[in-house]
Order: sequence, then structure tokens, then C-alpha cells
Amino acid sequence: MERFHKTLAEGVELVMTQTKQFKTGVFSVTLTMPLQEDTATAYALIPDVLYRGSRKHPNIEALSAATDELYGASLGPAVRQRGESQSVGFQCSFIDDHYALDGMAVLEPAVALVGEILLDPYTVNGVFDGEFVSSEGANLADRIAARINDKRGWSIFRLVQEMCSQERYAVDKLGDAQQARTMTAQQLWQHYQTLLAQSHVTFYYGGSAGLDRVEQAIVSAFGSLLRDRHAPVECQVVAKPMQEQVREVTDILDVTQGKLALGFRTGGITVNHPQLPALLVCNALYGGTAHSKLFTNVREKMSLCYFASSLLDKIKGLMVVSSGVEFSKFIVAKEAILNQLDAIRQGDFTQEEMQAAIRSVVNALISRKDSQGLMEDDCVTTALTGGDPTRADDLSEQVERVSKQDVVAVANMLTLDTIYYLTGEEA
Repeated sequence: MERFHKTLAEGVELVMTQTKQFKTGVFSVTLTMPLQEDTATAYALIPDVLYRGSRKHPNIEALSAATDELYGASLGPAVRQRGESQSVGFQCSFIDDHYALDGMAVLEPAVALVGEILLDPYTVNGVFDGEFVSSEGANLADRIAARINDKRGWSIFRLVQEMCSQERYAVDKLGDAQQARTMTAQQLWQHYQTLLAQSHVTFYYGGSAGLDRVEQAIVSAFGSLLRDRHAPVECQVVAKPMQEQVREVTDILDVTQGKLALGFRTGGITVNHPQLPALLVCNALYGGTAHSKLFTNVREKMSLCYFASSLLDKIKGLMVVSSGVEFSKFIVAKEAILNQLDAIRQGDFTQEEMQAAIRSVVNALISRKDSQGLMEDDCVTTALTGGDPTRADDLSEQVERVSKQDVVAVANMLTLDTIYYLTGEEA
């Protein structure tokens, strides 16, 4: 397995993993823009509308037939948030050339099909088809409205909204439901032109083909995108809470189980920070694994939570604790959750717990190499955040060298910012 990272033009880059490990290849194109309230809806909607048809393949049936000709290739739109940037585009998975019949080259037509969908859409009177925009806008609005149905995910979403209310990070990557329903074909076309002209462009390929061949396929299919553009990818990292007092926010919904979420700032430790390996181990020790303090103590021994875990956004510099709690146990559960972090801050954990956390992080990092999709996400994210995707193995080696003192140090950098309670109407 060998990684390459090449600049094709200013603001346009290619990241690739050359490997014969998989029977399938993966190609993606990612267009990244600042995450902003007035454009998030349009940029989230554009891939879905583009996926409805191109000039050559003007409907879903024709596009499906085109992927079938590529040994049943899988192609779909993607909308992702990375810090305070919104990344949209397409990912295509297809059989690696080694397994195609009669020596057929699959890479080039797969890349060409993605380029066709992105750059040569089906149009009516010089803009998107109004029916496509209307129906996909309604679908997007439904997806936005459906967020609240997953109460655990909703509690994290609301915590981040409140915690980062003065930062663009709080903007929903899918945008606003009302904007999605009322977006016109002309409005969306104008946003599409801006996206093509101003976005940071990242191509990714994972498979057995060599760098020169992949680059030539991209040049042939995406020539109009390969020009210099000033498209910096930025993220506002807030090291400490903006307010002196911890904020507490309560929402009341028709629920029978409460949700308690706590948001911490990491003290400025983010994806390329030298203390990131220690933060990963600290998170695993605190609530990131089934051997963590939150799971074994708060959930199992104290029986205070139906679930309790922690997760990191290492781009933004946040740690979130998510838990399910009976309404009557909110306060005692909150205190127990914070006490577990205090124990880590004081070094109150065994060498066995420490090694279990390290093994968990290392195994998780290594296992990501077994998935083409996860490698794509890791490589593109690393490139967009200014890291070196060719040095992917370095992080697991650094994690193995983390000491107890390193974990204690980063735990003491974590600062509680906001607490969110989701409670019931009759609580």
C-alpha cells in the first residue's frame, strides 16, 4: 500500500492509495466551501439534483444503466461537514481492473461518468430541471425534519448548536428545511456556478492503478476544474469556552427517556496538534470504548445511565459526552460523569486501563485500512486540514508511545462549556 498526494493546480489536489488489497476501486471528487447559513441548503441540494441526470444520461434509469455497464458500479452523492467547511461531491465504487473481463479498463469510464454528472448536468432552458429541484428539495427538507426522530443524535446536534452558537460550526450541513422547499431552479443554478468556480477541489482514488494513469483520467474528465483557485479551508478553533459560566440548556419533548449531553473544549488540541495522540487515548479511557470509565462505572456499576460514551471532533477541537438518563437522575448522573473525568485528571487509572485504551485506539486506526470508504474519508480529511495523507501510519505509532503523564496533561486541558438536557413533558 502506497499513498500519493499531488497538487494539480492551486486549490485542486489528488490524494490516492495504490493498493491491490481490494477487489474494488474507489474514486471521489469533493468540493469544499465555507459552511454558511445562506449557502448550506443550496450546496447540500446540488449533488442530489445533479444525480437525477446528465445531458447524456437524462434520468435515473439511464444513469443506472450506465453504472450497470461498469460491472454494477455504485455511485452516489455525499454531503459532509469538516470543521466549519461543507464538503459536497460524489463517490464511485467499481470493480478493480484486475477482476474485469477481457482486460477491460473500468477506471477511466467510471471517472468519466462522475465528471459527466458533476460538470454536464441535464438542463431545461439553461438551468436545472425545475421538477428535479422541487422533488429533491422536498426530500432534503424531509431529511432535515427527520433529525429529531433520533433523540440521541438530536441531543448531540442541539448541544453543538448551543455550544457553538456564535460560530459557523453550528450551521446544519444539510441547511434549512424551508429554504430547501422553496429553492428555485435559477437560484440553485447560480449557487452551482459559484461552487464550481470557488470551491477547493479534492480528488481521491484507491485501487491498483498508478498515479500517472489516475491523473490522466482526471484531466480527461474534469479539465474545466483544473485551474488555479484561491480556496482556503479554514476552521475556527476555540480553545476555551467564550463565557465564564458553564451554560445549561433544556429542551422539552414528548420523550420517556432523558438525554444528557456535555460539551467540552479541548484546549486547542486538533487534528494536527502534537498532543492529539494523547487526546485520542484520553477519550478512549474516558468514554470511547466498552472498557472506559463512563461505561464501566457510570453505566454498569452505578446504573445511572442507559448508555454513556464520549466522542471527539478532532478538527474543531470538541469532546462530547452523550448519555441516556432517567429524568430524576439528571443531576447525579452529571456529577458522576464529571467525576470520571476528574479521576483521569488526577491520574486515577491503572496501567491495565491505560493499555486497553491504547490498544483500542490503535486497533481502530489500523482497522480503517480495511475499508475503502473509511480510507477515502481519512485521506480527504487529512488533506483538507493541512496534514500529510502519505504519513497515515504515523498516528498509530504515536499513540503507542503515549504515557500516563501525557493523558493526565490533556485531560486537564479539557474545559466544560455547555450542558444539554432533553427532558419529557411530564418530567
